[in-house]
Amino acid sequence: MEIKIKIPEELAFIKQTPNIDWSILVNKIIKSKLSEIVLLKKGLAKSKLTEEDVEEFTDEINTSLSQRYNEM
Repeated sequence: MEIKIKIPEELAFIKQTPNIDWSILVNKIIKSKLSEIVLLKKGLAKSKLTEEDVEEFTDEINTSLSQRYNEM
């Protein structure tokens, strides 16, 4: 399989970086991210939380972060 990526302008400097095998680098990054996804899915599959529990937990986190931000 071949994947084509577009480098954003803010990362244009990497085009001038010599001696990097981009294929190997991107391959490692993709494998790492896919491994993280697999671990997350395994963890979620074992979770006993309901959607309502998750929403409540998320609301509590958002409220806490909002309060912390406002105190700055």
